[in-house]
Amino acid sequence: MEALFEKLIQAVEAGKQTVLDAERYIWKHPEAGYKEWKTHAYLKEQYEKLGYHLTEFGNIPGFYTDIDTGRPGPTVAVFGEMDSLIIPSHPEADPETGCVHACGHNCQSAALLGIAVAFKEKGALDGLCGVIRLIAVPAEELIDVEYRKELREKGVIKYFGGKVELIYRGILDDVDVAMMVHTTSNPQYSMTCPDGTNGCIVKKATFIGKSSHAGGSPYLGRNALYAAQTAMSAVNALRETFRDQEHIRFHPIITEGGTVVNAIPDHVVVESYVRGATMDAIASTNEKVNRAFAAAAAAFGCRVILDDQNGYAPRFNDPNLIQVFLDAAELFFPASEIRVGGWGSGCSDMGDVSTLIPSVHPNIGGAVGAGHGTDYFIADPEKATVTSAKLQSVVLAKLLMNDAALAKKVIAEKKVTYANREEYLAAIDALNHVYDAVSYRENGDVALHFIG
Repeated sequence: MEALFEKLIQAVEAGKQTVLDAERYIWKHPEAGYKEWKTHAYLKEQYEKLGYHLTEFGNIPGFYTDIDTGRPGPTVAVFGEMDSLIIPSHPEADPETGCVHACGHNCQSAALLGIAVAFKEKGALDGLCGVIRLIAVPAEELIDVEYRKELREKGVIKYFGGKVELIYRGILDDVDVAMMVHTTSNPQYSMTCPDGTNGCIVKKATFIGKSSHAGGSPYLGRNALYAAQTAMSAVNALRETFRDQEHIRFHPIITEGGTVVNAIPDHVVVESYVRGATMDAIASTNEKVNRAFAAAAAAFGCRVILDDQNGYAPRFNDPNLIQVFLDAAELFFPASEIRVGGWGSGCSDMGDVSTLIPSVHPNIGGAVGAGHGTDYFIADPEKATVTSAKLQSVVLAKLLMNDAALAKKVIAEKKVTYANREEYLAAIDALNHVYDAVSYRENGDVALHFIG
């Protein structure tokens, strides 16, 4: 083992109580996206105790700090997500907010702090070049959308996802390589890394009917709830047209379904994501969904307002970065506990980063239960945080040692979707549409309008 790797590993080991304390604090103080101010304050105090200067994001939680080697070279960004989920039925959910870290983001933030500990060790930057940027980032979970819309209307944010917002603010403009490690609950493997994961569009459909007495005169109404149910059934009938290799997912819920039982529902809201492995697949499937929703509304004489907003781009893990992680992981886990390849059907705003910057997002064990479930807990915090910090520190050293030869290889061979931030933002902004999908004409014709 390289002497530098050993130095970094020992530095994390020496500071592991700081890392483990951070994991517990953040678990016990969960906060949903763009509300992570307690987490921000706690982490800020810890980083400043270590002697780091922080650049805070100001009107949203989060910050970054640059560890400059003093020698020119690439900038490698490492993310630690701060936000939680909202699952009120989880046994350890916050009783007031329903928030809980059934996603493992508390471990990511703690591991990021462990990396900060490692690179404060004397001689930790010897032989490295370039800059390591540690980023405590908010709002990865694409939830609480109405609150985020309020923030956008107030001019606080422009984008729902924290990393997308950082891209918009230019904070990643000078980043050459990006990475992070997520905590997972796969008992068979200590580290996994798929080839990539899905992206998504965020969908809201508001069905507008006509109220009437549900018992006395239902024939005078137009049942928005039946229109919504028929719309979802229509999409279910379309599932056989979804191609396996496109990994399509559509999982609607009714968030508003009527007000009183004796009145025909005239206002019903359906929300979902349309997920897929490529933006083309997402767009073509979204067109099918919109067509089904418009036709179902028309069948009942209802209107439907379709609100499609950019969610997250599909993530493609850079193969050269996967290999660097594989090589580093062999220092910590037997080969039988490492799995690479396959496709993940979840989504993350790390996908958006990967459209601009060569990126990698493997997973490390330490949790039990179903991700985003009521039985999700951190069973092995040391693996999920301390070992994660050690692994990522070694990866950073591998990338930036020997005149950053491996990082330069990643950069030279990168395959990204967009040339720059402006091109990327224009592409995702073009996904946003709000429109009335059904119109009724005086001559009796009905017109349907739908966009992919």
